[in-house]
Amino acid sequence: MPLNSQTRLLPLRQIELPLCQAPPELKIRTDQDLEVWKSTKGYSDYLLFLHRLSEAVVGHMLLPEIHNILGLLDTLSDWVDEIPPLQTPQRFGNLAFRAWGARLEERSEELLSKLLGEKFASASPYLKPYLLTSFGSFLRMDYGTGHESSFAIFLLCLTLIRFFKPEPDEERHLVLSVFVRYLQLCWKLQDVYRLEPAGSHGVWGLDDYSFLGYIFGSGQLRDQTDITVASVLNPPLPQSNLYFISIMRIHQVKHGPFYEHSSQLHSIAVGVPNWGKVNNGLFKMYEAEVLGKRVVVQHLPLGGLIEWDTHVAQPHAPLTSRDVPASADTRAPWAHPR
Repeated sequence: MPLNSQTRLLPLRQIELPLCQAPPELKIRTDQDLEVWKSTKGYSDYLLFLHRLSEAVVGHMLLPEIHNILGLLDTLSDWVDEIPPLQTPQRFGNLAFRAWGARLEERSEELLSKLLGEKFASASPYLKPYLLTSFGSFLRMDYGTGHESSFAIFLLCLTLIRFFKPEPDEERHLVLSVFVRYLQLCWKLQDVYRLEPAGSHGVWGLDDYSFLGYIFGSGQLRDQTDITVASVLNPPLPQSNLYFISIMRIHQVKHGPFYEHSSQLHSIAVGVPNWGKVNNGLFKMYEAEVLGKRVVVQHLPLGGLIEWDTHVAQPHAPLTSRDVPASADTRAPWAHPR
């Protein structure tokens, strides 16, 4: 299915050095910085990118791979096997995760060089900060939606320099191959090194660790009429879309009634009539509960390719007729505990 005619194109960022921008760094330290972040071109580009990715997977299930970046993720997965957890008594955060992180920091430039090749090599300093923050905090030994967002921004940066093309077929592969492989790696890191959730909202949060899988998965299902939202309450679920895959992951790591440990997802299943509304609501919730929370985004490096320039930022345009106006409440309808 082609993208809606309202879809805006991503800009092209030239990477010939020297760039006028400095490499990305931590910029969000106060609530005022958070408000500035929401008005930047980088914020607008990121939301547009997520909308394009969600739109690209409508009606599509899992497809073949994008080999180079999948090879990078495979290498990182192999490192987990080479760096086994230490026999320590901690409930959360096995210290071996810091050794895995140290190896990533030591070899990040080598990994990026192999990925980018000569043509895109000059972009490495602008990509490295996102790669290093995509898999969790090596200090706190936790993982959460901020780290997941960092990886999505990493993919955005690769698209801004046209390593990936902002075209539906390629964006579809980014979701159905690359992001799926990323999730599998992060689940492996969480299980082997017992990573603590970063900033979990407990039973009122959507998921202890991640969010984007639900956005992309509900996008895959958006035009489905024979698969109801309520069907998620009847596991086991087929592994044909990211929403179901994410739900089944929860069943693997949590025990007890679904409505108790995953109340938000249960509320969606019983209270939202179709996948289009689920997808819209999750985008709103993501803006409010992830991108709009200083404690989450203060750890994102910004600047460089993710422009910190409030003068050129434009509100992201809606991509489909189903989208809710920007003036509406930014939370999903089920985001308020009752």
